[in-house]
Amino acid sequence: MDSNLFTPDFKLTPYWWDHVPRPVLPTADVPAQADVVVIGSGYTGLNAALQTARGGRATIVLDAEDAGWGCSTRNGGQISTSIKPGYDELTRRHGPERAAAILREGRNSLAWLGEFIAAERIDCEFRVVGRFHAAHSPGQYEALARSVANQPKGLEVPVHMVPRAEQRTELGTDAYYGGAVFTKHASVDPGLYHAGLLDRATEAGVRVFARCAATGIERDGDRFRVATARGTCTARDVVVATNGYTGPLMPWLQRRVIPIGSYIIATEPLPTETMDRLMPRNRTVSDTRKVVYYYRASPDRRRILFGGRVSHNETDPLRSGPKLRAELVRLFPELADVHISHSWSGFVAYTFDELAHVGRHDGVHYAMGYCGSGVGMAGYLGMRLGQQVLGKPKGATGLDGLSFQTRPFYTGNPWFLAPSVMYYRWRDERAR
Repeated sequence: MDSNLFTPDFKLTPYWWDHVPRPVLPTADVPAQADVVVIGSGYTGLNAALQTARGGRATIVLDAEDAGWGCSTRNGGQISTSIKPGYDELTRRHGPERAAAILREGRNSLAWLGEFIAAERIDCEFRVVGRFHAAHSPGQYEALARSVANQPKGLEVPVHMVPRAEQRTELGTDAYYGGAVFTKHASVDPGLYHAGLLDRATEAGVRVFARCAATGIERDGDRFRVATARGTCTARDVVVATNGYTGPLMPWLQRRVIPIGSYIIATEPLPTETMDRLMPRNRTVSDTRKVVYYYRASPDRRRILFGGRVSHNETDPLRSGPKLRAELVRLFPELADVHISHSWSGFVAYTFDELAHVGRHDGVHYAMGYCGSGVGMAGYLGMRLGQQVLGKPKGATGLDGLSFQTRPFYTGNPWFLAPSVMYYRWRDERAR
């Protein structure tokens, strides 16, 4: 590790935590009774809890760490339409009607988040900045152009192509071969958004118990007993909202989500003219690699936040930081002398069909598996899940009832991840 790459005040915590430290919540024993117990205090869990509390249900939230400690405050704050498989692939799997319904949920999640933040008056730097999806090869540019020109009827989204000759109007690099701009995609400060969401939940009467891991869930007639180190709570409904941090509490769920570490760095503050040259339109950015890089300007436009996966196996942010910096410099050579102020990681949850899943198993409600696009979808499905707990018909989603797949011999440890990353990196390079 080259210590010269880091600023003197370098931190191994998320950049967002500098101005939104982890909340200090009262320490108390959990109540003996509740209507709803939510496990996980991220976007999914808090949105579900907000719905049930406002619906008149006594609701508690449990978390093994501080509230929002997981990926809800470790992500890059980029908001898209969230659904990874395309219409043709979804139609092949599920038929045209279900394919359209699934894709609409992605659009719904994007629209809902902006409306929710405005309605709740959460001050979290939410902005509709658009996303530049950069082509890492000429062939990928042509594939992007074909997909933009042939959007399914009734499912069109605002998007336009930017050829390589005009690329610097969007991004100050020649490393790509043009790209597509999705004009409705947005950005947010994840720390501020989570803090505002936590405030709204507690104002609605939700009791949040941090550093209070659920250690067991048992049926008790028509209710559930949820055990913790600070007591046992009996509740009518249980919601599991643990996504990339899903452990052995429910082995059935653990076998169906693949925890994958995603790594991010923040640069030291950059001159205004540099930021204006490199990111002139303040877009969020992703690229067409299967092992994708994603990045953006910080909300104050003083830094670049750059994320992705730079190793086959999980690693330490002290090691991933210099590797991410090297990729940043490859894209923007003028940043050769830039230092890293923050390097951190978080676990996202992939699924075997690359779709989020929402439903019930043995009476326990769950929503998870956002496949790296959870800033919008996690809160949206959490909200819908809360409505489902309340028995409201509007809680129905296009993702309901999908088979939640696993694989033989998979128990939650993704032993296949390293060879998969190696294969996709090889495929990305061949596509150049």
